[in-house]
Amino acid sequence: MNSIILPTVLASVSAGTAIGLSFGALVLGALIGIIIYFFLSKKKLNSANVNANKIIQKAIEDAKGLHKKAVSETNAEVAKQLKDLSRQKEEVEKDIKEKKSEALKVEERITQREEKLVQKEEALDKKHEEIDKKKENLKTKQEEIEVMKEQIGHSHAKMLAELEKVSKLTKEEARKELIKEIVDSAKIDAAKLVREIEANAKEDGEKKAREIISTAIQRCTVDHTAEITVSTVVIPNEDMKGRIIGREGRNVRALENATGVDFIIDDTPDTVVLSGFDPVRREIARVSLEKLITDGRIHPARIEEVVEKSKREIEHQVKEAGEAAMFEAGVFGLNPELIKILGRLKYRTSYGQNVLRHSLEVAHLAGLMAAELGADVSIAKRGGLLHDIGKTASHEVEGTHVTIGVDIAKKFNESKDVLHCIEAHHGDVEATTVEAILVQCADSISGSKPGARRESLENYVKRLEKLESIANSFEGVEKSYAIQAGREVRIIVKPEQVDDERTILLAKDIAKQIESDMQYPGQVKVSVVRELRSVEYAK
Repeated sequence: MNSIILPTVLASVSAGTAIGLSFGALVLGALIGIIIYFFLSKKKLNSANVNANKIIQKAIEDAKGLHKKAVSETNAEVAKQLKDLSRQKEEVEKDIKEKKSEALKVEERITQREEKLVQKEEALDKKHEEIDKKKENLKTKQEEIEVMKEQIGHSHAKMLAELEKVSKLTKEEARKELIKEIVDSAKIDAAKLVREIEANAKEDGEKKAREIISTAIQRCTVDHTAEITVSTVVIPNEDMKGRIIGREGRNVRALENATGVDFIIDDTPDTVVLSGFDPVRREIARVSLEKLITDGRIHPARIEEVVEKSKREIEHQVKEAGEAAMFEAGVFGLNPELIKILGRLKYRTSYGQNVLRHSLEVAHLAGLMAAELGADVSIAKRGGLLHDIGKTASHEVEGTHVTIGVDIAKKFNESKDVLHCIEAHHGDVEATTVEAILVQCADSISGSKPGARRESLENYVKRLEKLESIANSFEGVEKSYAIQAGREVRIIVKPEQVDDERTILLAKDIAKQIESDMQYPGQVKVSVVRELRSVEYAK
């Protein structure tokens, strides 16, 4: 048993010894490591302290350098500001000196003005004294004048009373007589001067004017038609009237609605009358009715179809007529829409003249006269061709055909000279250009040619009566006669009331009255005749 325990104890002792040695070696190693770490840490600490001292030293040196630089810059800035302040101070002092000098000058001027004002006040006081004295003198004189006025008034009243008694005229009547004599004398002198001027002008101008106008008239002739507002269509037989009217009048109503024209179907044999103020619509209706009669098919649907076709045909004819007129007159560059409007004048008549032919004649006449006188031929022709363009819409738009024509031409950008020719051709405005005067003359020539214009008997008689009544309304007129179809009014005056000089003024006054009160084509000649007859019988 002992032998068994001993090896066990020896084994346990050996194990414990080994553990103790291991532990001791471990502790020894740890101590050595700590010692080595301590020495290494101390060495690093010393090195760090050295580096830190170097950094601190460098920072101190840099701070000193920056300090010196900042101090230097600050000193320079301060020096600059001090220099600026010094300069500003000098400027302020200089300004103060200048203002002081100006203040002294102003003070001197004020002092001088005060002295002058004092002198003026003294002078004004003296003048006031003088004025007061004059006022007293004037007052005294006014009193004397009032006394004299009363005395003169009494004497003047006596004189007026005596004069009125002797002359058998009151003061107002005498004044009117005197004014009348002065006015009559001035009119006589004016009439003499007018006669001399007219005589001199006529000697030089009449011969040349006659030559120009006669040449223009000889080179231009046109046909004329009667002015009407109805058209007639001949039908093959009386049965056709019933077909045109249709059942319960439906056909004729369709025709009137489609064309805007009245269809008059009465007892007139073999004739249908078309009535309407628009000549283009009337022509469309005439063409449509003739086509329907030829075709034989007359009912509302066919009527509308034929009317539309006729409208296109007439529009084409209108355009062709406008283009033909433009080329015939030698006027180019018109707006296409204006050409169509011009072509509508083909179906418009005025006082028996076809307006398109009349416009062409005016264009030719104005152009010929412009060429003779050296005026602008193109403006004269253009103004003459377009002068009555307003008549295409005169029945649709309010206003005269002159104002309507100006508006139409202005709409299509015609020149100011052409517009002036249009607006001045009837004297609505005063003509200021040669071309406008020529268009005005050409229009009068074209309208006043024998047979160029016709009018109804009623209008003709009324116009003659109006002419005679205007002439008879003037003082001194004994009789008046409208002759030459109203182209002339001949006036017989009372010789004891109207002398030779006053006949000129009377003719001018009557002509002006006719111009303002009447509308007529062409011109009216006013002839005043003064005849003194002495009759005695030998016994």
